[in-house]
Amino acid sequence: MRTLIPESAEVTFALARFMLARSPMDADVAIDDPRASPVAAEELRRLQQRSDARGLLRLLGHLTAIAGAGLVYAIALRSGAPFAFRAAAAVLLGFPLVTMFATMHESVHRTAFKSRWLNDSVAWFAGLLSFYNSSFYRPYHGWHHRFTQLAGQDPELEDRKPTSIASYALELSALPWWLGKLRTHLRLAAGKTHSYGFLNESTGPLVVRSVRLQLLTYCAVAALSVYSGYPYFFVYWLLPVAAAQPLLRAILLAEHMGCSENSDMLSNTRTTYTIWPVRFLMWEMPYHADHHRYPALPFFALALAHRRLEPYLSQIARNGYSGLHVRFVKEFAQTSARRSQQNH
Repeated sequence: MRTLIPESAEVTFALARFMLARSPMDADVAIDDPRASPVAAEELRRLQQRSDARGLLRLLGHLTAIAGAGLVYAIALRSGAPFAFRAAAAVLLGFPLVTMFATMHESVHRTAFKSRWLNDSVAWFAGLLSFYNSSFYRPYHGWHHRFTQLAGQDPELEDRKPTSIASYALELSALPWWLGKLRTHLRLAAGKTHSYGFLNESTGPLVVRSVRLQLLTYCAVAALSVYSGYPYFFVYWLLPVAAAQPLLRAILLAEHMGCSENSDMLSNTRTTYTIWPVRFLMWEMPYHADHHRYPALPFFALALAHRRLEPYLSQIARNGYSGLHVRFVKEFAQTSARRSQQNH
């Protein structure tokens, strides 16, 4: 049976404290407008309570999924299974690997755990597994929350959303993502931080050191694979991550694509209903509109917050990711047909 669940939502709006907080993601802000803040202040304070135990339990579950899928993948490879089965096993392993991005995201918000050191340590490790860098992602994502969907300010908008079936297919292939990640990692490793407005004199050097350590770790693991005589790094990490990356691209496109390009948090972010395994491995990020509205809430509180917020949200994909992407394709096809008619 399919369990319906939405995306998360993230930015609490009270602008004064929001701007004065160390980071938009650290701002536990209350709002007077009941429409903008349907969760009562007392309940919000209760929901904002974080938990090392619940975070560690979710992390253990996620790592168990990686281990279990890895075992299936290893059996498929060593048993000489048909190519289709081996490919499916690669995606099965790749999906919990690429969704470690969500683990990093939650830890970067410092809502995965109560302990700050645990959040920061897990964020770096999760970024390592998903080919993100948490030290860079934190200020980048902070700006995304502060300037969500505002052209020229939201850094996520620097990567243009698809406008045609061709660009949509290219985006889902994850090729632009790989090229962008390689370019950014190499640029940062070279110490070139000046083009990133969300980095400053204190965060820039920290990011450079972090990225260098991450790339060095990849090189060390790859070298060990070569030394062992078997390409473990490629077969058990790079290949599965590449195979499953299109699924993560599809999930992340759903968060803001087609939403309003203004500061209204009730319309500029989408919550998507999905099945429990996806919600679990994405650390409740499908409740994305709710997460943007209340960025200080831990992952396990988003479902409760959504019950209050749901009537006010204008962007909810009730038919899941598949239904939403079918809608995207239809819209691209209609746009293409109109352009064709105009040209004739």
